[in-house]
Amino acid sequence: AVYYGHREMDLAMMALFGGFGDAWIGAYNEVYPLENGWKERIAIGQLYPLMVHVNLFGGGYRRSVENILSRFS
Repeated sequence: AVYYGHREMDLAMMALFGGFGDAWIGAYNEVYPLENGWKERIAIGQLYPLMVHVNLFGGGYRRSVENILSRFS
């Protein structure tokens, strides 16, 4: 599937489903530097896919959504 969006959304999805590790992120950041605060914004990028998972698969993902929301409220 073709996707066009903010690259931090890709990082958020990778982190949500396992990621590629610190070495990969370091190399990525070296080639295409990330904006300050990107780590804090990763959780925001995870909210929508987590809420979709709550809707599709039930409450097992609800705690993750609540944890993210509590960090920003």
